[in-house]
Amino acid sequence: MNYRLELKKIRAFAFDVDGVFSRYMLVGDDGKLLRFMNPKDGLAVKIALEEGYRVAIITGGVDESVRIRFTNLGVEDIYMGTRQKKLYYFEQFMQKYSLLPEQVLYMGDDLPDYYVMQAAGFSACPIDAAPEIKQVADYICDRPSGEGCVREVIEQVLKVQNKWENFFNRLQEQYEKMKD
Repeated sequence: MNYRLELKKIRAFAFDVDGVFSRYMLVGDDGKLLRFMNPKDGLAVKIALEEGYRVAIITGGVDESVRIRFTNLGVEDIYMGTRQKKLYYFEQFMQKYSLLPEQVLYMGDDLPDYYVMQAAGFSACPIDAAPEIKQVADYICDRPSGEGCVREVIEQVLKVQNKWENFFNRLQEQYEKMKD
């Protein structure tokens, strides 16, 4: 399969969080998790949203900081506490926006993502994903979790669809207007 041809069909992204956006977590004295996330992944999510793509977060985590992070990026579809029901929420996301499986890229890293990755039209994972996930992934990123793997897949989709350049051109136009 020429995966770049498949990327032309993508209209939406769905992501797991831990092991995709974050690689390391610290547990505070209060039991709360502190995640380290790459700002380039966040910018890529914002660009995707600005370019008209739908973005969903489907995570087994329940920490409110995750909701805050992605709400601040502009993500509206945030499904938390989904560990045993990721496929259900993935299907709800597709139904909400009348998306076909081949129009959605899902990125996960571990066993709870397995069935969602099989249901998605295109699946991706970080290079440090679980072996079972790598076996079903259509694309294995060059980057590990928390190190820009989300940016890698979003950028590839937008470049294949000529939307990355559109965003960059608008950015340049805004900069030129500011100089005047």
